[in-house]
Amino acid sequence: MQIEVCKLVGLQAKRRGQSRNRAWKTRQTLWWKGIAYKRDIKEYQDLLDRLYDARATNPNFRAALFATSNAVLTHSIGKKKKQDTVLTEQELCSRLMKLRAKLKSGWIP
Repeated sequence: MQIEVCKLVGLQAKRRGQSRNRAWKTRQTLWWKGIAYKRDIKEYQDLLDRLYDARATNPNFRAALFATSNAVLTHSIGKKKKQDTVLTEQELCSRLMKLRAKLKSGWIP
């Protein structure tokens, strides 16, 4: 099921995730490939870094990220509190800008 959910994008992905939101707020645990990652441990952030690095293998994703040039990225509908979301506004935007810088420096995913 996790593989199928990961194929979703946009509104479909958002709606699918909403059904799990209450469990997230209670447990603060992200499950990935059978492994539990508590929100407050370093391995959680490391997992998110690996997931975004993997996303950078997609040429369309890279092109969209490069199209932002040197803009400061923002996410106006993201949540700010860690306990409310899997990925805060700051975590998302800083991760994307760091990834963009890695790609610009010649890093190849």
